[in-house]
Amino acid sequence: MTDDTLQIIIESNKKMKKILLNILVFVSTISISFGQSNFYDSLADSTLTLIKQKVIHDPTYFQIPYPNGDVPANKGVCTDVIIRAYRKLGIDLQKEVHLDMTSNFSKYPKIWRLTKPDKNIDHRRVPNLMTFFSRKGTTKPITTNSKDYLPGDIVCWNLGGSITHIGIVVKKKSEERHLIVHNIGGGQVIEDCLFDFKIIGHYRYEK
Repeated sequence: MTDDTLQIIIESNKKMKKILLNILVFVSTISISFGQSNFYDSLADSTLTLIKQKVIHDPTYFQIPYPNGDVPANKGVCTDVIIRAYRKLGIDLQKEVHLDMTSNFSKYPKIWRLTKPDKNIDHRRVPNLMTFFSRKGTTKPITTNSKDYLPGDIVCWNLGGSITHIGIVVKKKSEERHLIVHNIGGGQVIEDCLFDFKIIGHYRYEK
């Protein structure tokens, strides 16, 4: 190998390293710009996009495909916010809940007097999601400190009696705390409602 050839190889390697470094910097910049530093940031961002989708609150029982089934895009309830946010990240809660209920049916609530799982509706019921997240995710403390509720957290409430509700904490904030994306009757909206009702569940879930 001649000296000239060796010099060409060295210069070529230098250029290649510089190109790779620029690519790494570019990718890092994109990650920071879009807030995708971890799974829960991504979940919070995917949840936020749901407020652009016009949805009528509709608790009707629907026959839906399995897996990756969804009710009509213009309809839904509070649990559909959670399902749709996770589905944007490639996680199908319909499938995950159904599989766990099939193997562990006795561990799930018997509120509806079912004798076996129903893949059309099980994942769309708050008590079932609470059970699933407590089994498969992380159960976080229920506190009155808003700083304990971070983007990507799932929060469940009791609205009174046996009426339960669920939403996701996002990165947008009021002066006091992070906001919630949920559907409590007015569609998929973002509101400052963390402590408006009694909190009965606080979770994180990443498959």
